[in-house]
Amino acid sequence: MAHPKRKISTIRRDKRRTHDKLTPSTYYIDNETGSPVMYHRVCLENGMYRGKKVMAGKNDIIES
Repeated sequence: MAHPKRKISTIRRDKRRTHDKLTPSTYYIDNETGSPVMYHRVCLENGMYRGKKVMAGKNDIIES
């Protein structure tokens, strides 16, 4: 296997790793339920997406 001829300094190594980090997800607080919801996702509490009802939520009673 190939090995480096000289030791790579910690500064050079850390410069290469600057983009290897996790970024926290962004949430918003739903006005109706007060629960945190990720952007571009359906609120699972009430089934609303961008002000429209798209699915049955957790709190909805399903009649059968």
